[in-house]
Amino acid sequence: MIHVAFLLLIIFTDGLSSEKVCSYQDIVDYLNLTTNNAAFKLTRPVLDYTHLTMVELDIILYAILAVIEKTQTFIPFIWATMMWNNERISWDPAQFCGITHISVPKEMLWRPDLFIYEMTQKDDSPQNPYMQVSHSGVITLEEDMKVVSSCEMDVHKFPFDIQRCNISIGSAIHCVEEVRLFPFSNSSRATQFSRELMMTQGEWEFLQLSVTSRNFSIDDKQWEQLIYTFTMKRRPLLHVINFLLPILFFLSLDLASFFIADHRGEKLGFKVTVLLAISVLLLILNDILPSMSNKTPLIATYCIVIFALMLLSLLETILVTYLMEKDSATQEGLRLRDDWEDKQEKVKKDNCNTEEKRQTCCSCISKESSGEKPHELLPMAEEVNNSIQSRESRVLLLILEELRELQKTLNLHLGCRQEGGKSGLWASRINRVFFIFYITIVSLFLPLIFIAWNT
Repeated sequence: MIHVAFLLLIIFTDGLSSEKVCSYQDIVDYLNLTTNNAAFKLTRPVLDYTHLTMVELDIILYAILAVIEKTQTFIPFIWATMMWNNERISWDPAQFCGITHISVPKEMLWRPDLFIYEMTQKDDSPQNPYMQVSHSGVITLEEDMKVVSSCEMDVHKFPFDIQRCNISIGSAIHCVEEVRLFPFSNSSRATQFSRELMMTQGEWEFLQLSVTSRNFSIDDKQWEQLIYTFTMKRRPLLHVINFLLPILFFLSLDLASFFIADHRGEKLGFKVTVLLAISVLLLILNDILPSMSNKTPLIATYCIVIFALMLLSLLETILVTYLMEKDSATQEGLRLRDDWEDKQEKVKKDNCNTEEKRQTCCSCISKESSGEKPHELLPMAEEVNNSIQSRESRVLLLILEELRELQKTLNLHLGCRQEGGKSGLWASRINRVFFIFYITIVSLFLPLIFIAWNT
């Protein structure tokens, strides 16, 4: 029994020791992959130079980091995958315990010299130091990239705009006779994956990622590009709340100012204050929009038209205020004339009273002196008459001086007598017509500008 157990233990131990032990290093040694092996990294990995190297490329959008209109810059964060075949690499997985893939440093093997045409800054994100190698010779390289690229933007419909930015990828030295580029995923698949993996979008809403191919000729050689177009829509809520609505509120305040009395200075000061507030918002708009644009942005048209309407409203208020002041001056002249006429009537009444007193005094003297002798009464009557006449002369001279002063004042206002009230009437008509014009322009302009934004 002891011998049988010992025999079984020997057989079991021999079975375990007969199992082959494999490692990734065995495959590296088999392929002779070393950092100094020039055959794997100096030239295109083909056994015959006429063979094409097919590179399959796939790009997935992770995040939209920034879209800067002022500098026309688009900054996405993407995940890029490249696959190509290396004809110098292959092994039988059965000889290496079924191992089908290994990872090696990127410096050990040749890589396609692909670059992004629109890239303006070097990628500073952490790089993946390894690439994956399959037993059939397919090399897979995956990298996360922060791309700072230039993008021609159309801000005509800002902040309701849709931007399309391209990332064009091609080889620097290999033409289509050596390296061909193919998209691994079509447009719908790339869009779906991007939406599923999207981490952040910020101000922008991702709509679509489309893939196209383009060939161009330089020096009688054909070169190929894969163009990935990112379509995104701006979320306008922040700009509507911070910019569009305040301007609309100021326009409403300017309309409401027509109900303020024209003969007061508050209306003019109110309109100037509203106009200054619009000017401050225009300075903010200047910081948002790029300095160069193919078309005038609709938001600039929106601000300029409203600013022009408020400026016309201010000028109209100045004109109406001038007419009202002119009418007030005319009314003041008429009032002075009425005062002069009242004084003249009063002077006439005083003269009549003086004449009546003189006649009464003379009659009394004549009655009292009727019993006396004529030669005694005559000197007394003459003295009374001379005293009364000198008093009347002084009164008449004073009246004449006052009339001359009033005549100077009336000469300035008699020309406005016929126009009295006409300036105020014209001011009222101008105010009414301009208010109708203002309401009509605003009612037509606002719907049209919003329709243009939405179409």
